[in-house]
Amino acid sequence: MTPTFDAAFDWARRHVTAGNLPSAVLGVADAHGTLALDAVSADVHDRYALFSITKALLGITAARSVQRGELTPLTPLTRALPEFGTARDDVVRLAHLVSHTSGIADPPLDTARPLREELLGRGRDFAAGSVSRYSTIAFEGVAALVEHATGRPWHEDVAEWAGAIGADGLSLDLDGTAPVVDAADAGVDMAVFATQRNPGAGLAGRASDLLALGTELLRIHGGARDGILSPATLAMMLRPLTGDIPRLDPYPAERGQDWGFAWNLRSRAPGLIAQDAYGHGGWAGTEFWVHPDAGIAWVLLTNRALRPGVDADELDNAIIGAL
Repeated sequence: MTPTFDAAFDWARRHVTAGNLPSAVLGVADAHGTLALDAVSADVHDRYALFSITKALLGITAARSVQRGELTPLTPLTRALPEFGTARDDVVRLAHLVSHTSGIADPPLDTARPLREELLGRGRDFAAGSVSRYSTIAFEGVAALVEHATGRPWHEDVAEWAGAIGADGLSLDLDGTAPVVDAADAGVDMAVFATQRNPGAGLAGRASDLLALGTELLRIHGGARDGILSPATLAMMLRPLTGDIPRLDPYPAERGQDWGFAWNLRSRAPGLIAQDAYGHGGWAGTEFWVHPDAGIAWVLLTNRALRPGVDADELDNAIIGAL
């Protein structure tokens, strides 16, 4: 029997009606395809800026390079950028970049300085691997390694594997996406941000694109060997890389998560969230999560940066509670 997700869609309608969210597109998928998809004050085909969900999508591209023998998690950033870290006494590796343990200080999300210059010019917060602090600029380093390994722009590889699974709406084109209604209040100039083509935050897409990815990942968990990743490669991405090192805001230890290979692992989460759950959220409220044991993936697209009273764990619980 196909489950109904009425409580989850009620959650979305409640927050839009209350003004907590300007719009919402919510969808749920399993290993065979989309189970439910609906929108509130939006259309299910609308495109949204995904912001940091981009990190997981670039992570897939980097993992594909590992799978092809072009990189390993221990590959140093200096392979692609020999000029990086000349004043550092540590080595920043791919595993550090994808797990927020590189110690590279983050610039503002809407910095006008080219991201490659920011990556090379930022100071060190801490020794690589010693602390976890969320970092978007680190994914400029991931992109540099991927581009050095493949000889082409990182987003072209994303477009290749995304097109193969029907997620052809993923792109760096932010034109026509749902506007972030409070971007200026949150301190981000979206016009400047859009010019960056940020590998840690710059992709946009539809709910159907992420649902297609959820279906693909669940297929791989089920043993499919014709997917965008091998089962072994996906398993590598889901191994915790942060262990018991200190975790700094905005992801302190009490949030109950670890970082894997670009995925947020809810390995210590409370409530109904299983310890095998993984995914990523985005700055303006976008969410993408996969529950392998439950056989479910879900996506929420919305467009508000400041969301007091909105807790995506409630939504996750409503979806899992319906099974």
